[in-house]
Amino acid sequence: MKLGMSCYCLDPAMANGQMSVDDVVDYAVAHGCEHIEFVPFRLAFVTPERTLDWELIDHVREKCKSAGIEISTYSVNADLLKTDPEEEEREIERVKRHIDAAQGLGLSRMRFDVASFRRPFSTNTIYDFNREFPQMVKNGTILCDYAAEKGITIVMENHGFFINGSERILRLIEAIDRPNLKMTVDVGNFLCVDEDPVAAVKRCLPMAEMIHLKDFYIRKKEQLPDQTEMFNCNKGSWFETMGGKMIRGSILGQGDMDIWEILKTIKHSDFNGYISLEFEGMEPCEQGTEIGLAMARAILDKV
Repeated sequence: MKLGMSCYCLDPAMANGQMSVDDVVDYAVAHGCEHIEFVPFRLAFVTPERTLDWELIDHVREKCKSAGIEISTYSVNADLLKTDPEEEEREIERVKRHIDAAQGLGLSRMRFDVASFRRPFSTNTIYDFNREFPQMVKNGTILCDYAAEKGITIVMENHGFFINGSERILRLIEAIDRPNLKMTVDVGNFLCVDEDPVAAVKRCLPMAEMIHLKDFYIRKKEQLPDQTEMFNCNKGSWFETMGGKMIRGSILGQGDMDIWEILKTIKHSDFNGYISLEFEGMEPCEQGTEIGLAMARAILDKV
């Protein structure tokens, strides 16, 4: 296993101009990361015109190479459930450009989402999932086949609310049925749909190639008056789960998840891939990430 971090951990510092991508890479190296994962929130590898920014791609690839750190993966939000056929085709082509960018970064794996858009919980039912399932399979297959041509494995994640929960994500991966399709197991995201993270991680580990490691505080809604805004997933904000609980990102090991049992399960399984810290708490991101990495190492050493 290789422990590292997603640049998402330091997104607030990148957003306000405190850190450049070079600073983020240097931070990861300085804090002992064995790999780094990129998200394109502040890194426009694909421009709004859907062309590749080769200057940025080449710079990031060479920066990581010179710093001696591996780029593990590249994670992209996407909505493959567009109802308008032209919009659907444009979205597929956009994700293909991100696959091209991943190839340019020298990667052998990346993640794209199927339904990273906010929808009312009333349309997040199993009936909606079954109705839209054929479109997920069709478009997921198209993109997996395109990625295969580039030598890239897709690591699909239990992300958001619709393509979440172990049953849904594993069913989708099984239906797409491509040898270059594996899973990013986000240990905390299962809480969004009120699934027990320990049980869900155990169920999904056989398909895992990436682990996203995070922690959450968990509270009853009535214990947080005036904190019930739906879908407020900003760092440091409470947001509501499908079952009506409230969760907020914490420093790893300081929240309410059983991180010790989760990491013990991972360590003593056959998993031999990449573990990527995702800090999304309200503390300063540099501090929260540093503490989280140290905690992950300490727990893995003891379990």
